[in-house]
Amino acid sequence: MNFMYFLAILIGPLMKVLYSFIGNYAVTIIVATIIMKLLLFPLAIHQQKSTAKMSVFQPLITEIQQKYKNDPQKQQEELMKLQQEHGYNPMGGCLPMLLTFLVLFGFLGVVYYPVHYIFGVDNTSIKAACEAIGLVTTNTSTMQTALIQAIHNGASIDASIIPAATVAEIANFNTTFFGLDICDIAGFALTPLAIFPAIATVTMFLSYFITQKLSGMDAQMQGSMKIMMLVCNLMFVTFCFNAPIGFSFYYSVSNIWQIGQSFVTYKIYSPEKFKKQYEEELAAKRAEKKKKRSVTVEENGQTVTKEVSLADANKLRLELARKREAELHKDERTTPLNKEQ
Repeated sequence: MNFMYFLAILIGPLMKVLYSFIGNYAVTIIVATIIMKLLLFPLAIHQQKSTAKMSVFQPLITEIQQKYKNDPQKQQEELMKLQQEHGYNPMGGCLPMLLTFLVLFGFLGVVYYPVHYIFGVDNTSIKAACEAIGLVTTNTSTMQTALIQAIHNGASIDASIIPAATVAEIANFNTTFFGLDICDIAGFALTPLAIFPAIATVTMFLSYFITQKLSGMDAQMQGSMKIMMLVCNLMFVTFCFNAPIGFSFYYSVSNIWQIGQSFVTYKIYSPEKFKKQYEEELAAKRAEKKKKRSVTVEENGQTVTKEVSLADANKLRLELARKREAELHKDERTTPLNKEQ
């Protein structure tokens, strides 16, 4: 199985516990989605702050890139200096996005392989059970949902392959929603099942455009980010048509939640507010850097007090340190020994 599904190890048991109270697979997916979104909400706030901060520093980054476009090494040094001086991390918004994708793939793993992740049956036993009832499929992604449907239709599984108690659980596993089996795959055919991936597609576009509008990203940042997010969302929409309908439930609820979350975070944690805050912090640091301070140095054997900026003070300290280092090691040999010495 795909390593991207590793969060399914946690999501599967969560859904089993929820199902024990709810009794319907579709509703369980909806509730599990909301729970995961609530857990990820603090990271969504962090991402919004990072986006606002990035919009403040993006003009400075562009300025450095243009100024040193013919000197990549100097450009890198200046960018690192910018990050160190102002505590700016360009990768700060990546973690929430990465976790969102991993949770998404976790749910995808659960709906593809529910017998393994929800009921805890090992893959070898699942394959043996499918072979025992003559369920042959070249698509391993649909094997487990097909096994559930076969058991629902009365297929008998030997207890030596899968324990009888587990088979009974699967037999009683309610996968219907308004008369439709969410273990089915809609494909791109015009059937009643197509309503679920269609809803996922519509909510995806609504979520995408609303999130982009309320995210606080400026025009410079939106270009590449828009393309990347659109491509990713289109990929997940494709999954909705090719995966069991359960994934469309997750993706639709996730998109609807994202729309509501975007309005809430915009109202309470306005990107403009964060941007103003970071602009003020940046201005304060620049003012502090330009602020004059008294520094005592030696010139021509005399002690002199100068009024200099922080940057100049740091340069003077560096020069003094170098002079002291040179004075300390002035009597040491600096040329290699040879045979004549």
